[in-house]
Amino acid sequence: MSALLEVNNLEVFFSVYGGSVQAVRGAAFHVNKGETLALVGESGSGKSVTAQSIIGAMSHKRGTKLNGSILFKGKDVLKMKKRQLYEIRGSEIGFVFQDPMTSLNPTMTIGKQIEEGVTLHQQLSKKEVKKTAIELIRLVGIPDAEQRYHQYPHEFSGGMRQRVIIAIALACKPELIIADEPTTALDVTIQAQILDLLRDIQTKNSTAILLITHDLGVVAESAQRVAVMYAGMIVETGTVEEIFDSPKHPYTWGLLNSVPRLERNERLTPIEGSPPDLFEPPRGCPFVERCKYAMEVCVQHLPPSTAISGDHRVLCWLLDERANRDIGERGEQIV
Repeated sequence: MSALLEVNNLEVFFSVYGGSVQAVRGAAFHVNKGETLALVGESGSGKSVTAQSIIGAMSHKRGTKLNGSILFKGKDVLKMKKRQLYEIRGSEIGFVFQDPMTSLNPTMTIGKQIEEGVTLHQQLSKKEVKKTAIELIRLVGIPDAEQRYHQYPHEFSGGMRQRVIIAIALACKPELIIADEPTTALDVTIQAQILDLLRDIQTKNSTAILLITHDLGVVAESAQRVAVMYAGMIVETGTVEEIFDSPKHPYTWGLLNSVPRLERNERLTPIEGSPPDLFEPPRGCPFVERCKYAMEVCVQHLPPSTAISGDHRVLCWLLDERANRDIGERGEQIV
């Protein structure tokens, strides 16, 4: 299976008063054609910055420094000029923003907002553009599409607005959809409907999806592979089965142990401490201050990427042959 998107050693630094924020530090992953990759991690881990870098939203911002490469269909997004970026946004890469309440223009009708991308990237008549917009409204499951076309965002519920955001992202049938927290602030019933909608679209159009979320339940239901992000770095990647059944990084253990499970009747175990200050990130492992298995080498040196299998890679010194092996699959001590 060939990679549609390849992110290699991506670094994104923001120059601010007092120093530089190292938001993304050496992130690397890929998304294959027609698959769903989930990028997971707690708030502030760099997920959204990574997503916006993929569509070139960070490339020409003042005070932002980017290194590495983002190859979409073999072309480096970071080297593209503004005009080239405009051509792929919407037409080849669709973006589902995380807050439907603020992502839509309150002064424009829903129909006109969906039409913008179609008008920009496709040579269609006004009648054909309107017909396409109505078909998209119908495609994402909004009833009375002809009437809804003329309505404004405030006349829609939160779930309906999220469907409109998805319709905008689908307007030009992109090969890749980046869905940034697409189910945030939605109740579980609407969440399920949105996820079903994304799956249906993927099946019909063989669309690749980069799903950004902190909800592991959504990941288990929707993705084929997972990349776990912490403090701007990808600390573990693998298939859904590998990450959920045989995780290897202490941060991944912490994420999984903090999720309610029906088979265990016990208190949840939170990850103690706070993420590191990205003005001055740790010299070694980014998780060292919160890891109860940290060793001296973790403080001084960044761990190498260890291959567990073809898809499963981990950034952790515990995988070194000299480390303590008396640790179970989810971080429990073996006696």
